[in-house]
Amino acid sequence: MMSQASAPADPVAVCARPGADLAAAVHTVHRALAADGHVEADEAPVIARQLVQLAEHYGNHAFTPLENARRLLNVNRASFSRLLDLFGLVPELRHAVESGPAGKYWQNTLLPLERRGVFESALARKPVFPYVVGLYPGPSCMFRCHFCVRVTGARYDPSALDSGNAMFESVIDEIPADNPYAMYFSGGLEPLTNPGLGALSSRAAARGLRPTVYTNSFALTERTLARQPGVWDLHAVRTSLYGLNDEEYEETTGKRASFGRVRANLQRFQLLRAERESAIRVGFSYIVLPGRVNRLLDLVDFIAEINEAAPDRPVDFLNVREDYSGRGDGRLSEAERTELQEGLLAFEEQVSRRTPTLNIDYGYALHSLKTGADAELLRIRPETMRPSAHPQVSVQVDLLGDVYLYREAGFPNLDGADRYIAGRVEPGKSLAEVVERFVDDDLRIAPHAGDEYFMDGFDQVVTARLNQLEADIAAGWGDSRGFLR
Repeated sequence: MMSQASAPADPVAVCARPGADLAAAVHTVHRALAADGHVEADEAPVIARQLVQLAEHYGNHAFTPLENARRLLNVNRASFSRLLDLFGLVPELRHAVESGPAGKYWQNTLLPLERRGVFESALARKPVFPYVVGLYPGPSCMFRCHFCVRVTGARYDPSALDSGNAMFESVIDEIPADNPYAMYFSGGLEPLTNPGLGALSSRAAARGLRPTVYTNSFALTERTLARQPGVWDLHAVRTSLYGLNDEEYEETTGKRASFGRVRANLQRFQLLRAERESAIRVGFSYIVLPGRVNRLLDLVDFIAEINEAAPDRPVDFLNVREDYSGRGDGRLSEAERTELQEGLLAFEEQVSRRTPTLNIDYGYALHSLKTGADAELLRIRPETMRPSAHPQVSVQVDLLGDVYLYREAGFPNLDGADRYIAGRVEPGKSLAEVVERFVDDDLRIAPHAGDEYFMDGFDQVVTARLNQLEADIAAGWGDSRGFLR
């Protein structure tokens, strides 16, 4: 008898992946439709083929408006509406979409936001408390990273700390308790340079929130932990790695011997975490730069070295991304694609040997590449940006209380970023009131050339989804908008 582990995959469930047996998938859907009596026997073959085409398409192209998909199938509106209804009757087709090359868009972002009704609020221009709130508490940063949009030397005046932290406390108190992962600490500037971060973490934890801090870990020292014990109340510490030796770190950050200090801090943190039996999670973010895919093997060695400090509490997670910034269309060349695919295969083999418990998130494009599909990132341009933005989905609040509409705009003195401030949280004005006023007053921002760089990957995905949904509604497909929900 064949074991469950070795059983062949359902041809329908994998029909969106490169190399899938589409004929077998169509045959299986054909049988299912005919057996359940959903379609007549003579029309089942054609309908089955069209349903598999839909799954294959949306498993690779998540943001296609429904009217475009109808035209691709070359069917009339009544036939297409029926296809959409039938699609929902075959769960394996939905699974194919969610596990296809574009699956991370569906799994990580689109469907979770749909389940919370966030897109509905944005489409209806209804003011609701943001689904995600980024607090940017850092007054300064010790690095001068060449890729960072921060204005060199820009920082917040230390005199803003007391009032800023009081403002952050008020925002934390506003966050709905039924969304424990609604808030994170990041920046702008380095969060650990704020001496009140620990107290803010404790306040969030006391409300049942589970925040992550995004940090460079240069200041994650025993001294910091002793002064800010509340850091241990964080849900996770996610360290951005800027290289794997002192030379790479200095080249990127402009600070000598910074890698050695970060590594020592993390090793000590691992040991303390184990000693305290703390539930806090530890992880890394790492960007694969062009021509450096071979460094992924060194990354595994680095994580294995960190694990040696506390073998019973290994590093929990790793987020790997690829830098597409130098490509006008966001696509890899064939040579780069092959090199990266081979590098990822070697990387995973090394992980299975040296860090087998490590949870790896490859993000949108690298997940696509791993499945064998062409890796391509979304490219929102000024002409496809939404003047109303999406404050119902996500906002960022800096030390002054300024509420930024996009995640890469929250840097002090950044040229043009002030146009993307929705308002300011201050005594007598809550974050909810800032969002409500921005939405109710129908405030809009005319994008300028280059404004798309204020958006990170999440902002771009949300924008693309909202544009897709509006196109569906405008074309008369409101009841089915977005294809999957």
